[in-house]
Amino acid sequence: MPSATKELRLAADFAPASYDDWRKLVDGVLKGAPFEKLISKTYDGVKIQPIYPRAQGAAPIAGRAAAAPWQIMQRIDHPDAKQANAQALHDLENGANGLTLVFAGANGARGFGLPATEEAVAKVLEGVFLDAGIAIELQVGPQARMAAIYLAELIKQRGIDPGKCEIRFGLDPIGACAVWGSSAYNWWEIAPAFTDAIKKVAAAGFKGPFAVADGRVIHDAGGSEVQELAYVLAIGVAYLRALEDANVPLDDARGMIYARLSADADQFLTLAKFRALRLLWARVEESCGLTPKPLFIAAETAWRMLTQRDPYVNMLRATVATFSAGLGGANSISVLPHSSALGLPDAFARRAARNTQLVLLEESNLAKVSDPAAGSGGIEALTQELCAAAWAQFQEIEAAGGAFQALGNNVIQPKVAATRAARQAAIAKRREVLTGASEFPNLHETRATVLKAKPVEPGPYGKEKIKFNALEPIRLAAPFEKLRDKSDHLLARKGARPKVFLANLGTAADFTARAAFAKSLFETGGIEAIDTEGFADPAALAAAFTGSGAALACLCSSDKLYADHAAAAAAALKAAGARHIYLAGRPGELEAGLREAGVQEFIFAGGDALALLTDVWQRIDAA
Repeated sequence: MPSATKELRLAADFAPASYDDWRKLVDGVLKGAPFEKLISKTYDGVKIQPIYPRAQGAAPIAGRAAAAPWQIMQRIDHPDAKQANAQALHDLENGANGLTLVFAGANGARGFGLPATEEAVAKVLEGVFLDAGIAIELQVGPQARMAAIYLAELIKQRGIDPGKCEIRFGLDPIGACAVWGSSAYNWWEIAPAFTDAIKKVAAAGFKGPFAVADGRVIHDAGGSEVQELAYVLAIGVAYLRALEDANVPLDDARGMIYARLSADADQFLTLAKFRALRLLWARVEESCGLTPKPLFIAAETAWRMLTQRDPYVNMLRATVATFSAGLGGANSISVLPHSSALGLPDAFARRAARNTQLVLLEESNLAKVSDPAAGSGGIEALTQELCAAAWAQFQEIEAAGGAFQALGNNVIQPKVAATRAARQAAIAKRREVLTGASEFPNLHETRATVLKAKPVEPGPYGKEKIKFNALEPIRLAAPFEKLRDKSDHLLARKGARPKVFLANLGTAADFTARAAFAKSLFETGGIEAIDTEGFADPAALAAAFTGSGAALACLCSSDKLYADHAAAAAAALKAAGARHIYLAGRPGELEAGLREAGVQEFIFAGGDALALLTDVWQRIDAA
């Protein structure tokens, strides 16, 4: 076995290559184009280089214990506690070693959730051995805050030693205010009740942690990695201060707090984000005069990346997210089932979510190496960039008076809103692709099944005293899905979807690429594309259009054929009654003549697909 300092034998068979050698090859491919073309940027403006050297002197970031797997958490959110209990027992018998109890009204409840009653808490945990190493995490909102007390009392009634239970109580009052955009109380009124509840549960013998700094608040609202990290730091520090003000020693207080981050399908950014949070929190601890200890970080796969259309692709997204969070050092991971955006997931979806983690742990052995990204030039650089930018934003929040005050004065929300808008614009223009929703749609797909359960509407909590801009959750695919829904409704009412006739000119070699592009674009909005063989005769083209029953037409061919035949084809389609004529491709110098012949709009890569499809539907609705 070669030592770490010796070259691998395979590599030794090749001449050494330097960065300069690589640049010469790249410059040859670029052919005069600027090298900066290969440098991408995150939504935070962090530059990502195309290649990095190995990071020198890098050390693994302390997280989970060596070779320790993360906890496989399974979401329990059925409104019927009896059915939720059956799900919990089945999950624990089939690979999960933790349960995330989601109560109605909690951030991330997504319209469902357990009732926060003493009876429901007892029922859902019936038959669950709480002192047998099973992790329990609560997701509660202010309406469900008593669930933590009910759980503590249940453990006392069962005669279980609280110190042998692994329970994360999940209290997060500021997070609830951030999502709602309002608060019934000021933070100085909330903090004493918050810390008093924690001190009582801790005094009963529970080891915690009790409060969570939940980054999903930012991620769900469309925010960036830097914004999520800065927010988590600010919330963690706010809770740390509150506990210190309540006479809890800082060394004890930090153990009462944990973090939760969203994990999405951006592999490298997710991995770097989890690593960065550990470094950032260690800096907070050092600033408090404490010797850093590894922060407990829970991960949940991202809500905003889920699609209702082609939901099975969500399994792939969840796999990448789990992979990234696991390698990034997450202590626990909860995978949202692939059908979550459609309703309450059924047994198959829950099984797939559970097995995503089991396969990665048991077959891929992802937990066997601690911080495997350590030393990777790209990941180390990205981690440090995220740290620097997040710390700067955290300082801005602190300068504004801390997390609650910054939310009340709308310091945090405009940054998130700007990032959300940029992200949505990229989705609309399909620079960021959501497979099955914004690209590669299947109009004939079968919808995934979900359980028949009525959404839960928790009651109001107090009278609004403070109002500010809410950080409302979004799903990035929703605008495209609304158009698909309109198409489905029209199909149900009239037996047919709106149609666009693909007026292909020339041979397959001429039109296939643009016809495939046009078909994908229109069907993304629920407009059924009628494909055709190539036409050379405008009269034959017009006759085929008339016979198709379509009201819209899109010319598809090569630039060369457009120059010779597009104008005549457009005129023939217009004469045949086409209400709106599109052309696939950029028109260039032909634009004036094509518009005069009847072409009204041009579709091309990088155009605003969502705006175009919305306009199509406005024409359909007006017809």
